Amino acid sequence: MRTHRVYSRPGLVHAIHPSASIPVAMSESSRNPMDGERFARRGEQTTVWILWFTYGAFYFCRTNISAAVPGLKGPLDAGGLALTGEQVGWILASLKISYGIGQLVTGQLAERYSARWLLAAGMFGSALLNVLFGFSTGAYFLLFVWATNGFCQSLGWTPTVRVMANWVPVLRRGRAVGVIGTGYQITLGLTYLIAGQSAEFLGWRAALYVPAVLLATAGVLMVARLRESPDDGDGEPSPRGNPSGAVEAGSTKEIGAVPGAARGSVVPALYWTLYNPALWLMGLALGLLNACRYGFLDWGVSHLMETQETGVGKAVLQFFVIAIGATAGSYLAGWATDRFFGGRRAPVICLLMIALGAICLAYDHVARSSAIGTMVLLVVVGFCIYGPQVLLVGTAPADLAHRGHSAAAAGFVNFLGYMGAATGDVVTGHYASPEHGGWRVAIYIWAGWAFVGAAITGLLWNTTSRRITVVPEHVPRWTSLGCLIAFQAIAWHEGYPLETIGMAGMAAFGLLMSGRLRGAAVLGFAIAPLVLWKIFRLNGASDAGTWHAPAAMALLGLAILTALMVLVGTGGDRASDERSAPNGEGP
Repeated sequence: MRTHRVYSRPGLVHAIHPSASIPVAMSESSRNPMDGERFARRGEQTTVWILWFTYGAFYFCRTNISAAVPGLKGPLDAGGLALTGEQVGWILASLKISYGIGQLVTGQLAERYSARWLLAAGMFGSALLNVLFGFSTGAYFLLFVWATNGFCQSLGWTPTVRVMANWVPVLRRGRAVGVIGTGYQITLGLTYLIAGQSAEFLGWRAALYVPAVLLATAGVLMVARLRESPDDGDGEPSPRGNPSGAVEAGSTKEIGAVPGAARGSVVPALYWTLYNPALWLMGLALGLLNACRYGFLDWGVSHLMETQETGVGKAVLQFFVIAIGATAGSYLAGWATDRFFGGRRAPVICLLMIALGAICLAYDHVARSSAIGTMVLLVVVGFCIYGPQVLLVGTAPADLAHRGHSAAAAGFVNFLGYMGAATGDVVTGHYASPEHGGWRVAIYIWAGWAFVGAAITGLLWNTTSRRITVVPEHVPRWTSLGCLIAFQAIAWHEGYPLETIGMAGMAAFGLLMSGRLRGAAVLGFAIAPLVLWKIFRLNGASDAGTWHAPAAMALLGLAILTALMVLVGTGGDRASDERSAPNGEGP
């Protein structure tokens, strides 16, 4: 039966059967199918390239820190801040933690508010904070500023995913995300060159000032040019080409749309995100990949400077080639999933992460012996990191998310990914120090992360949205309880304050009681973040970097998330109709 489609708001489509009582407004382009298709594809392509430019610009004020790290660690008499490796590691980790938390928040904001203005807030805020970081000296204040920058940076990706889902249909999303991904790979290389040369000739603080100017300029251009959906601005509604991500009535692939009931309540969005086991596995894999990724991005220039005994200018001239491989990997990985695996992303992710682990095993040896060999390996490293990364942060969550929650799914997976990146920065900062093993040990740890991430992704090799079930509701309660008990064991072993151990015990008691009194989970969810904050204050920006701090914080973070799952899973009046629908299908 023929259907008509009426577009009422971005990403939302109503399929209406023909009826004499329902008039359907049709534009001139929709009366001519060929004109409508051409209009849709032009708008889609224009939007993808604007997103390519916009999200790429965010990296000017994120990866520029790599060129500033030598200055942060440099002696005071040379203009540096004389921070230890552990202190720098915590500063770098603070961005990842706040970025990840911000992903949870912006995943929900992007479903409800203007993507363009969320992007603008992130771009202008990040530029301002980079300037403030350049004027700062104290370790704790630097940590605070860089953490706030992480939240501003988190306003970039999920609105980008939302706009992309509004314009691009499912069958072309792999390629679209690949194109968008090349934007921040190119910016990645440009940032190393611009920030590195600025630091070489103008001092390390210039590595923050110059990229800030570039990001602010890009923000002005984005506000002027971006249209959030086919119905936004002065454009015509999307006709037959249907770029908004909508599909025919009855399809189970309506990833971009948000049902009215879900849009009105956060609980269903949280439920279908947190109880999706595929999203958890993707998030863990992304966390391990990001730990390895930011090992290279944040510490790679310092590694080359120390092992090759060269300056920051020459080190970045070698290191920027990582963007060449990153650009190729971002595009070709998305293309390969569509071309060879029928849209399944996990096989490509798994294979590239295995290759990444193998390359890491050889990287330190090659870096010490050959500059040309180092550059060749860095190209391959960029390919093997950013091919999987682009798929894990965009296409794969959108494919496997419950109908209507693509932005929330991307935000959750990104959250887990950046918790892994934060842990990686702290671990790298500790083990890269000569007294704890040096660079070779740190890079071997990167290799281990890549191999474990590949194994996790392999579990999703043949997974599609129709094969996903929800996590049983007893699993989050016992997982959270186990994490809190494990944290108490670490805290007792390391001599943490008894107050901290007692608070963790109270949180565990609340979760234990949630089996009988469901509201008791609030106790665990409320107390665990306070314990996490205490641990962060004990270790953040200090030089007491050992294994126990990131392990304790990771356990607490997992306890908080699973406690939230208990609350969401037992909430009184969540959308029961949605809950009864299979994953990928809605009412």
